[in-house]
This record gives sequence, structure tokens and C-alpha cells, in this order.
Amino acid sequence: MSDLSGDPAQSGESGKSGESGKRTVFLLAHTGRPAAIRSAELVVQGLLRSGLGVRVLRHEAVDLPLPPEVELVAESECTPEVLDGCELLIVLGGDGTLLRGAEFARGSGVPMLGVNLGRVGFLAEAERDDLDKVVARVVTRDYEVEERMTLDVVVRTNGDVVHRDWALNEAAVQKVSPERMLEVVLEIDGRPVSGFGCDGIVCATPTGSTAYAFSAGGPVVWPEVEALLMVPISAHALFAKPLVTSPDSVLAVEVQTGTPHGVLWCDGRRTVELPSGARVEVRRGTVPVRLARLHHASFTDRLVAKFALPVSGWRGAPH
Repeated sequence: MSDLSGDPAQSGESGKSGESGKRTVFLLAHTGRPAAIRSAELVVQGLLRSGLGVRVLRHEAVDLPLPPEVELVAESECTPEVLDGCELLIVLGGDGTLLRGAEFARGSGVPMLGVNLGRVGFLAEAERDDLDKVVARVVTRDYEVEERMTLDVVVRTNGDVVHRDWALNEAAVQKVSPERMLEVVLEIDGRPVSGFGCDGIVCATPTGSTAYAFSAGGPVVWPEVEALLMVPISAHALFAKPLVTSPDSVLAVEVQTGTPHGVLWCDGRRTVELPSGARVEVRRGTVPVRLARLHHASFTDRLVAKFALPVSGWRGAPH
């Protein structure tokens, strides 16, 4: 395996090959799962047989049975730049691995194609049994790319910005102390909405409406709908309903002074402590995540399949 730890490929436009002119695909896998290791082996073999180059992170390669043609990038360079010159990012794993892949995809602009090896996997485009089809579609460039809305997140204390972050699914303000509620005031577009004690508040994108926001009782929003969601978690209040706002709205959650400190989680991966009096502002992200799509199936069909919803007895619209 060739080691690119000191010389990553020259950058190119998304969908274009690198300096050598050879098409290259980046592979990211949850190597802690035997199923992912076997799946990665099959994908790598299929791509190499078709003349495509494959690049992986060096620390993941230790757990993968990879041939010497595979390019390696050192662990110290786990930044979006490692995808320079790659036309696609293939991610093998569950929701956590797919969200990890989204961090690379957003920063690089390279489309992400997810293969679900977990339980639900709404971000995934294919299942484990589809690996041969995935490779064939990648080789022939038979896929489309769509953009998904993200969130830009700012944390302020005493009026000063102390943290900036982003999320594909959600930015969740949560309590830390299990025995005490988090006292918050919600704001939309500079106007207060309501204040109450709760376990937390989820601010989500339509993509994230089937993730944490869904578990908190929020609505399912079709991905093509441009909107922002604000969903209370176990609120002690008469009015604490999920809210759906304009995509241009600015959502804010203020942690009341005197209440125990909270914590901000972005996509369940990145966290920062919120002291008493902190303010979290959430708005539409300036940089989307690009997803590679193999199927034209409607989101309705995806929803039914992922949640195994009962649809027996449906007769369809009359003709």
C-alpha cells in the first residue's frame, strides 16, 4: 500500500480525478465491525478491478485486508483535504459512521455515498446486500448528487462568541444534571417564544427530522422542504410544541441564569459546555453536505422501508 502521509493528492474539482488523471474513491469504514471489514474488502476489490484508485485512512487500513495498490493517508491528516482529487466518498457503517463521513464531505465538497451497516441509516443510500450494485454504479458514474441543508451554530457568553460549530442533523442543547431540569427561553427571529424547564431543545434540519428530533416527538419533514425545526425534550410546560420555521429564521436557546449548566451536542459527535447564561444561536448553514444518490425512490417509500411501517390494505388512488 502506498503511503500518502506526507504528500496528499493535488486538489481538484469534485467529481474529477487527481493529478495523475486516475479516478480515485475515498473509503471510510467502521473497522470495529466485522461486517464493515468484509464489506470494505469487497468494495475495494471491485473498484480496483475496474481501474479506479482507492484511498483510505492509514489507521483504518491496519484493520482492513487491503492490497498494496490502495493509497494511505496518515491519521494526523484526518481533515477534509485528504479527499483532494477524489470524486466520491464511500462510507460503510451505521449512523455514527455516516455522520463522521459527513464531516469530511462538507469540508471537501466531495459527495458522500453511504452504505448502511447499522439499524436505520436514513443517510445511507444502499444496504449491505447492494455492494455489487454500488460498485457498478460508481464505476459507470451512474449516480446523482443532491445537497442537504446544514446548520451553523454559535455559542455566546456575556455577548461574546466563544464557540462556532455546524451540524447536518441537529444541534441539541441538553441538561447535564439528571436530577434537575434545564431552564431555557426560546427565541425565533429576535423575538421570545416561551420559557420552561426541560431536558433539552433540539434544533434540526429536515434531514435531522428522522434522527434525534424524531425521538423527541418532532415531525418528519421531507428532505426537499426547506425549514428549520425546534423540538423541546420532556418540557415541563403547557405549550412546548415542536416548531417548524422558515429556513431563513434564526433560532436561539438561552440557558437561564441560576440554572445548572448545560451542554451543546452537534450531531451527537462534537460537544461544548454551556454555562449558566449561555446563548446558542442556530441558522441555516452556508455550506451544505453533498450526498450521492443511486435511487429515485420517493422519501415516502424510504420512510416506510426504514421504519417498517404497515401499509397493507392500501389500494392507491383511483384511476
